[in-house]
Amino acid sequence: MKQKPSSRRRRNSTKSILRLPDLEHAKAAVLNSLNSTDAKRGYRHAIDEFVDWYCSEPRLAFNRIVVLRYRSHLESRQLAPGTINLRLGAVRRLAYEAADCGLLSADLAAGIRRVKGVKKLGVRLGNWLTAEQGNALWQAPDRERLKGKRDRALLALLLACGLRRHEAVALTLAHLQQREDHWAIVDLVGKGGPHPNGSGSRLGESRTARLARCSRH
Repeated sequence: MKQKPSSRRRRNSTKSILRLPDLEHAKAAVLNSLNSTDAKRGYRHAIDEFVDWYCSEPRLAFNRIVVLRYRSHLESRQLAPGTINLRLGAVRRLAYEAADCGLLSADLAAGIRRVKGVKKLGVRLGNWLTAEQGNALWQAPDRERLKGKRDRALLALLLACGLRRHEAVALTLAHLQQREDHWAIVDLVGKGGPHPNGSGSRLGESRTARLARCSRH
């Protein structure tokens, strides 16, 4: 009678050092679990950067200590805290999928997922428009010309409704519907997929109100 494999032998079947084929397999599992094209693009870029760094080091084990070293590497590049946290989130997801595929032990994956992100201190930096600047941008096109009216409508969608450029390009009249005495964009799949309320509405209550105000101008 054959003996059942012991728990120690099952634990040893997983790895602590992942080779490039293992990383590519885990990366494919991460990307296949995502629905949004934007999310896939961001995760692919973040994972590729980590894989390049990981493979440049000699025989590193994929564990919590290595991810902490990678966080220090990102901080040395003087990246923004939000950017670092997004990269670390992709690495945690990579560890989770590697463990789920049997490539990494569950203990190592749990340790990686406990790595904390960088604290966000101070105010967010960048070229962010104020409410006055956004209003000035929206009113810049000439409303007396047909092209200006088109541009004002597009800017209103981008600014007031929070649409991405490819979402605005894919927008049709069928997406604009009146719901409960206000206009809303419905059945639009965004970064997080369709809206969970069942109608697929992309806009929240405040954004639909702003869309209604924009439609009156």
